[in-house]
Amino acid sequence: MRVWRRRGESYAARNIIRHDQFGGGSVMVWGSISWEGRTDLHMLANSTLTAVRYRDEILRSIVRCYAGAVGPGFLLVQDTAQSHVARVCRQFQDDEGIDATDWPSRSPDLNPIESPWDIMYWCIQHRQVATQTLQEVTDTLIQVWEEIPQDTICRLIRSIPRRCGGCIQATWGPYTLLSHIISSCDEIHATWNSL
Repeated sequence: MRVWRRRGESYAARNIIRHDQFGGGSVMVWGSISWEGRTDLHMLANSTLTAVRYRDEILRSIVRCYAGAVGPGFLLVQDTAQSHVARVCRQFQDDEGIDATDWPSRSPDLNPIESPWDIMYWCIQHRQVATQTLQEVTDTLIQVWEEIPQDTICRLIRSIPRRCGGCIQATWGPYTLLSHIISSCDEIHATWNSL
């Protein structure tokens, strides 16, 4: 539909309706949980996580220190996102002696870190006062992350064998459940039993 205006009127104030289509914004965060505690929540500035950023900002700056603090038996459980399994990241993990196991990406039924993300999302969505700026979102995320009880984290970690068993049973049936649980979770069981 064409609307004709007189010459020079197309940008006149009376012909313009201002509206913002900004939907808010987003913040990408990274955090890690373990039996002993959790890392600080790391904010990724422009929400793009490349393999080099993952290596430098996450593996080098956070995971290496946390692995040293946990000591022998540390096992990094990460999903198979491109940036996590890239050659530069694998090489760094090998060089630093960081043992890692890869979980399927987008697997909230298996990965216990997905539950704290859900808790954080729910807490932010149901706040009395909505956050207005990205800084407020960031501050709120950090606060909610730090308020998640360690007992909740430990309960989530203890649930991994049950989660694995449920997925295996749903996929292969009850007859092969025991053998697949043992082979799929053996490395994880050994690590947690040593803690």
